[in-house]
Amino acid sequence: MFIFAVVLASLTIENSYGHGVGSETFPPVKLDGKLVTLEVSSSTNNPNEIDDQQISISMIDFDSKVTLRDVTFQIKSERGEQFLFEKEFKADNGFLVFNFVSEDTEKIIIEEENAGGLFGSMLGLESRKINVKGPNLSEGGLYKFDISILTADSYSNKLDEPLVFNAGISIAQTTKHTINDPNFGEQTIHVITFYDEISNFNYNSNSKEITFSMPFEWTESNVNQTSVVHEELIIPKAFGDLLVSGFSMYVNDIKLSDNIVTIDDFFSDGRVVHFIINQKELWKIFEKYENQNGMDFVIKPSKEKTQLSSVTENGQFRILVSWEPETLKSNSDAKIIFDVTDIFLKNTPIAVNYDLTITQDQKTIYQQSGMSSDSRDNHNIAEFTIPKDVTGILHLNFENLAGNDLARTSIPIVIDPVISKNELSIPEWIRSNAAWWAEGQIDDATFIQGIEYLIRNGIILIPSTPQSDSETKEIPSWIRSNAAWWAEGQIDDETFVQGLQYLIQKGILRV
Repeated sequence: MFIFAVVLASLTIENSYGHGVGSETFPPVKLDGKLVTLEVSSSTNNPNEIDDQQISISMIDFDSKVTLRDVTFQIKSERGEQFLFEKEFKADNGFLVFNFVSEDTEKIIIEEENAGGLFGSMLGLESRKINVKGPNLSEGGLYKFDISILTADSYSNKLDEPLVFNAGISIAQTTKHTINDPNFGEQTIHVITFYDEISNFNYNSNSKEITFSMPFEWTESNVNQTSVVHEELIIPKAFGDLLVSGFSMYVNDIKLSDNIVTIDDFFSDGRVVHFIINQKELWKIFEKYENQNGMDFVIKPSKEKTQLSSVTENGQFRILVSWEPETLKSNSDAKIIFDVTDIFLKNTPIAVNYDLTITQDQKTIYQQSGMSSDSRDNHNIAEFTIPKDVTGILHLNFENLAGNDLARTSIPIVIDPVISKNELSIPEWIRSNAAWWAEGQIDDATFIQGIEYLIRNGIILIPSTPQSDSETKEIPSWIRSNAAWWAEGQIDDETFVQGLQYLIQKGILRV
């Protein structure tokens, strides 16, 4: 089965179905001394509507490009895992058009008619049109066809050995997923799949991971005939955690190459992230595990250090932003680090005038103007103190770049982010510190000061813990034993963190 998707750089939710066009032309085979081929292609019935989808099947003389006459097709069709029909069709001009229509019927209804239609008018033919009616049939997905050619050039010319073709045509399908993020509130992510229907969508606000599944046949023949699997995410620009400058995709636990990802920020309300998995990547997955069932996707920010990205409304500049400390807190100092790059110069840093205003609910907290740096090493800095009464979302508003009113964009960041009570995040390198402390190579005061710094700056994330005002400084021996066992992997992160929480409760750790 071969899937070919025509991909345009700019898609919107409304017209995405019109760009999910699939087509397949099979290698020519011999029939009565001449070469013939089968062509299968798809289109919406009306480019401005998505009420139905059309798929055409034609038997063609390979040399003259003229369809054969009096062709009898035996066709079995499925949509994803749903059986649709198995039926014989006669086509005087060797050309069939299947019109898939969504209707709330108890079973699939097949209606045949003669009609010129879109494909017929294109080829100058009176085509045989078959209306296929049933629930959700016009919503896109992967349509499979097992096609046998029983007669050709004459209905009486029954072939001794039918010509057999197996085709799969993908029509873009959009699903909408609304999540309630603890920091950015209700957000809706759209997934556009150009292959097959997805399921089990989930977003983890702690790890910022998106996961979903999709059917895929992991056989040598299918991988060999699948040129590309194309998935897209449409992410609201108000969803700051996913405005990162890069994403990584994993399929069945295999990390794919970073070059399969393209981020398109040229829309006012959302960013489109394309994941175009080519055949080389499919072989990499297949060769790792041959006995697989479908595709399990994991998509997450690719950078260890958060860096957000946004494009100005005029499409000329990209702003890249990070900050210190990694977890911003009210009543503390913050440093915003940013670069201004020119998209037309391959995102090269550029020196231009800019205005930066940091706001919350239209209240200005900080502002500065200046000339951006054109150095890749010397970044632009904005330092300010976050007021003690400010929590939640702040907006970094970049305006008037190069004196252009339309050269503006806004990036949301979070002060005092909400941390799930079950969230744990401890970098692996801290195991070495814990081992040195347990062995006496680091004294108690140094270890405690180090852990306090890491927690305050968001490098270690632990559940919210009540803190005592006690002046106790003695660390129980079991805490030291836990550190040694954790460093050796004998106890899990949760057990080690329980020891840190105990130190906070007793006032030994001050965070």
